[in-house]
Amino acid sequence: MTPPSSGVSAGAFDKRDNVVIFDTTMRDGEQSPGASMSHDEKLELAKILEEMGVDVIEAGFPIASNGDFEAVREIAKIVKNSTIAGLCRAHQVDIDRCAEALKGTQRGRIHVVIATSDLHMKHKLQMEPDAVIDVIARSVGHARNLRDDVEWSAEDATRSDRQFLRRAIETAIKAGATTINLPDTVGYTYPSEYADLFSWMVNNVEGADKVIFSTHCHNDLGLAVANSLAGVQGGARQIECAINGLGERAGNAALEEIVMALKVRGDKLPFETKIDTTHITRASRYVSAITGFPVQYNKAIVGKNAFAHESGIHQDGMLKNRETYEIMTPESVGQAPSSLVMGKHSGSHAFRAKLKDLGYELGQNALKEAFGRFKDLADRKKHVYDDDIIALVDDALARGSERIRVQRLRVVAGTDGQSAELTLEVDGEVKTSEASGDGPVDAVFNAIQQIVPHQAALRLFQVHAVTEGTDAQAQVSVRLEEDGRIATGQAADTDTLTASAKAYVNALNNLMARKEKGRPEAAIASGF
Repeated sequence: MTPPSSGVSAGAFDKRDNVVIFDTTMRDGEQSPGASMSHDEKLELAKILEEMGVDVIEAGFPIASNGDFEAVREIAKIVKNSTIAGLCRAHQVDIDRCAEALKGTQRGRIHVVIATSDLHMKHKLQMEPDAVIDVIARSVGHARNLRDDVEWSAEDATRSDRQFLRRAIETAIKAGATTINLPDTVGYTYPSEYADLFSWMVNNVEGADKVIFSTHCHNDLGLAVANSLAGVQGGARQIECAINGLGERAGNAALEEIVMALKVRGDKLPFETKIDTTHITRASRYVSAITGFPVQYNKAIVGKNAFAHESGIHQDGMLKNRETYEIMTPESVGQAPSSLVMGKHSGSHAFRAKLKDLGYELGQNALKEAFGRFKDLADRKKHVYDDDIIALVDDALARGSERIRVQRLRVVAGTDGQSAELTLEVDGEVKTSEASGDGPVDAVFNAIQQIVPHQAALRLFQVHAVTEGTDAQAQVSVRLEEDGRIATGQAADTDTLTASAKAYVNALNNLMARKEKGRPEAAIASGF
């Protein structure tokens, strides 16, 4: 049997110390309510993940939409060092579509999923257990005829009957699966329980020594990372995770937390990954910018406060020895200590160096545009902090492929009433409107509604200052919902109303993108 193309040879678990990192940011992560990535954004993210050293990149769900199919196909063309995976249900048409998307790449993986818990088989699949076993044999066998690298996932594995799950796994292995994934689909399991599940399967499943077992944990109880690491201790040698923990409901296991836990606690977790951790911050900020999902300040590894020390006792200890309060350095994950060195007299070379320190590497055109925006900001602000530059670049990334753009805004506000005059560019056509409202923000949003009629409801409007001072940039987050679809938008500007208009328009653009994607009809499996 051909071993998985991830580069990890099959064999006895106690003889392997490498853990395969499988990133599902573009597939499971994009299923987060409100998250959406354009085609070009996915291609750029794939390059970042490859440079980081991710073993397997799950690029999408090819049958879901033409957009997902094209993303998988194009990523498979440009990525050479990582394996590209496409998800599919246990249908021949899904599998064929996935294989077509992966055509031309030597490092492609077909990822087949079907549920195995009594709850899912009865109420979702409406199939008897024996019928599910037959589908596993046929679907995995068909996938293996098309690709040597086939992963099979047992949706809701942690709530499945153990003996039936064993039978399903053995069926998948006999049919040609090279990776077996046991997802904690609803984030229900507990670390010791999950470790025991893998240990039991490794020791009792016929053919277990011929495959790699994988974890896929959701964070509904906040245990996704802990469960993933426990799964590795139980015998798993692949971890499925996402940048910033992006994913359905409460999210997936966070890639950055998984990787750094393995790196920092090698004494208790004697496993290695191929990840270059200095790319972590760059990846985190890029995903946050293109999805509109801000990273919480106290988020482990990549949060704004992850390496901040305010307590006097902590600061004193840090000055004497950084190891007193830091178990890893900010440099190890691609962060640099904050500094105040940029201003209106700074040149483009210094600006490029600063961006690199902050985890950004922009092409020449993007750099030129960002530098122009920086100069404009420096003219308006006395001090330009690192966080200002981060907000500026993230704002530019979020604007990457918009159909609607803000060109001009004028707002009149006061005790006599509020009104907004707005000019937008919509699909290349310039349109202007004037509207009033119950407050200046309401007037701005009403003006957008006049130019771009829609039925979306505003579910979130949030403003916070990027840095201190009355000249601080305002970063605005907006969430819209229409027909069950949710989209978020972010923008930053020293003018709060301008940032509000841009954030709302960004959310509208993302909502349009989500409408164009669509989802496959409910059938044997809907994902996990």
